[in-house]
Amino acid sequence: MEFCPKCGGFMTSARTSSGVVLVCRKCGHRKTAGSVTVNLGKVRTRRRAAVVVDESDEASIHPKTSDVVCPQCGNREAYWWTVQTRSADEPMTQFFRCTKCGHTWREYT
Repeated sequence: MEFCPKCGGFMTSARTSSGVVLVCRKCGHRKTAGSVTVNLGKVRTRRRAAVVVDESDEASIHPKTSDVVCPQCGNREAYWWTVQTRSADEPMTQFFRCTKCGHTWREYT
């Protein structure tokens, strides 16, 4: 990082036909860049994978529970999974899907 000798403003690098120069953002003063080290920092990429599940495969993916009652049909068996839907210091949200009618509901724990 370099500052302008005239006004003290921050100088940024710019390419010209003769090479790289430093230019003041405030007053426009130009200075040849001699040996400039440019640190771009770390480049981070995040990759997310989407998992597509056919509903016929759901029995092999999600566990079952018999501790809940479906609010739509009264069945006592459902698939369940959890998702962090709120901030990290909040508990997870538990989702259920009825094995009989397919109704999905959630419970906040």
